[in-house]
Amino acid sequence: MSRVLLFTGKGGVGKTTLSAATAASLAAHGRKALVVSTDPAHSLGDALDVRLGAEPSEVDGSDGLFACQIDPRGLVDEAWGDLRGHLRTVLAGAGVDELDAEELTVLPGVEELLALAEVRRLASSGPWEVVVVDCGPTAETLRLLSLPEAFAGYLERLFPTHRRVVRGLLAGVAGTGTVEKWDATADALSRLAERLDALRSMLTDSSSCSVRLVLTPERVVAAETRRTLTALALQGIRVDSVIANRLVPSPGAARGAAASWLRTRRHEQDAVLAELTGIGEIRTVDHRASEPVGVSALLEVAEQLYGDSDPLPGATVSESLLEVSGSGRGLDARYSLRIALPLADDTELDLARVSDDLALTVDGRRRLVALPSLLRRCIVTGAEMDSGGVTVGFRPDPSLWR
Repeated sequence: MSRVLLFTGKGGVGKTTLSAATAASLAAHGRKALVVSTDPAHSLGDALDVRLGAEPSEVDGSDGLFACQIDPRGLVDEAWGDLRGHLRTVLAGAGVDELDAEELTVLPGVEELLALAEVRRLASSGPWEVVVVDCGPTAETLRLLSLPEAFAGYLERLFPTHRRVVRGLLAGVAGTGTVEKWDATADALSRLAERLDALRSMLTDSSSCSVRLVLTPERVVAAETRRTLTALALQGIRVDSVIANRLVPSPGAARGAAASWLRTRRHEQDAVLAELTGIGEIRTVDHRASEPVGVSALLEVAEQLYGDSDPLPGATVSESLLEVSGSGRGLDARYSLRIALPLADDTELDLARVSDDLALTVDGRRRLVALPSLLRRCIVTGAEMDSGGVTVGFRPDPSLWR
């Protein structure tokens, strides 16, 4: 499978330009690269100064650079229509009103989910070494990246995973003599479940997929970037780079009103970047006098962004990790679970024990963390938070240690 780089950031920070520049640089370094847009407001073609369609095509004036803009509406019509029909039939056969069955099979986010599935298909079947994805703004991207897990949960609750159970359900609805008629539904559900599992595996595999966050040096944007880092780490998705775009050039020793304005603005931007401590190196790109459009201009942006280094590797900025430590033996033992997450001082955090899981809610985003087997027979004694994550204390539950 191709390496996948997902570019996102607050709307208007220049993620389309930087994703296109990265892909162009990869191709110039001898790697066959595909840059693809999943942003509903497609502007990738404008950045490359070419006309793009839903199928990848080589960009004129480049060597090994391909591009396309995914059409989610077309994917829905092609891939979701048949399954919706199967589900409507099953629900109607189970006694669900026809109108209700129609509404139940219109699932929010299916267009974005299929767009992400198309990215995976391109990465797994195409000749490209790298697939660079121009995603939508961060809010939409976080929702997009959480869809495979949420959608899989919906599917699991609606229909059991095991094919024989599904067949038994359908047989009970339709009568044992017509199981074959409903078998296509079970097949379609199985294929959808497999695609969702493959998507989740791709997103959380740090060796094949990572995110690059783009920001402009403004306090509002920087605050959103911090929250995004935490939310992605919570989902187990790796961020390998943070890029600060549109830094105003330093006027040096120049004098005059314009130079004074530039000096003040650059000082403010540097102060914002200095406050983004604890997230590793931040790459920077200067604000340019003219809009970078076309491969040549994009390569100039990439030269400042990456210099002579390879655009592909990136150091891990955030990654969700679990680490268990402890002391003592038997009922006197004390354990701690460290959950590594980049957290700001104003982060709102809530913890709750849910059976064998720890429900972790960070700034309104909830995730179940499966407890290691050692801690499943323990009770929570407390928790502490710092900028690097959360440490949860445990002690053995006497009722379970007999």
